[in-house]
Amino acid sequence: MSVVVFGASSQIGHFLLPRLRARGEPVLALSRKQHASSPGVDWVKGELPARLPSLGQPSAVVSFGPLLLLAQWLAATGLPPGTRVIATSSMSAESKQASDVPAERAVSQALRDGEAALAEVCGKLGYLWTVFRPTLIYGAGLDKSLTPIAQRAMRTRVFPLPAGRGMRQPVHADDIAAAVVAAMDRPASAGHVLPLGGGERLTAGEMFARVRNSLPVPTVPVPIPAPLLRLSRRLVPRVRGPLTRLEANLIADNSELQRLLGLEQRPFRPDASCWVPPSA
Repeated sequence: MSVVVFGASSQIGHFLLPRLRARGEPVLALSRKQHASSPGVDWVKGELPARLPSLGQPSAVVSFGPLLLLAQWLAATGLPPGTRVIATSSMSAESKQASDVPAERAVSQALRDGEAALAEVCGKLGYLWTVFRPTLIYGAGLDKSLTPIAQRAMRTRVFPLPAGRGMRQPVHADDIAAAVVAAMDRPASAGHVLPLGGGERLTAGEMFARVRNSLPVPTVPVPIPAPLLRLSRRLVPRVRGPLTRLEANLIADNSELQRLLGLEQRPFRPDASCWVPPSA
């Protein structure tokens, strides 16, 4: 029996595939681009919701893509009851629910709708589902949050440091991969939407400072005071959401994750390798 991984070339997939290989799990890895297969991992080009080649009767399906598309694929595929289904959503389902920005509220609603659709389909077909809601993800140089900031600073040798008192809880992509593997072995985690944050909470300002300190080149720090951020929120609508969240707590309660899976996440101690994509 194999494990099917949608989004295998994502930042979480980058760490999950070696973990599955180490367990001796045959893997069918799906990606929008063709990759060369390797021992234990057969790569398949395809994406949801397009028609896919036959994937057989996997013991588990793991997805790091849109939940609604996954639910639609599961409903049409006819896997045997008891198939393990593990997917990622985002803590944005909670943190952006009451945002001042309509587009961010729409993102939150879409995530929650996808979670509900997946739970409904799996319930009808007898699949054992678990959904993780990670906080801000880092670690593989593929994220759209901290890595662009770090890479821009390395190019320009300037690092903006916005004031921010809101708490953050960055989670390493490998810790999410570890949670996926743990969920495969813990049936008690089925039927749960689990918040998944890193092992440390720190202010947004301190998070940016640690990113800067992790860079392999010196950069000039440019503090951005709170009054300037407030002015920018009023004058530049497209940055209103991100700047407002600098004062909001974007954290996760890991207690249920720890109870069900027995996991402890690492503190936020990035190094230079966190900002370099695997192909670089």
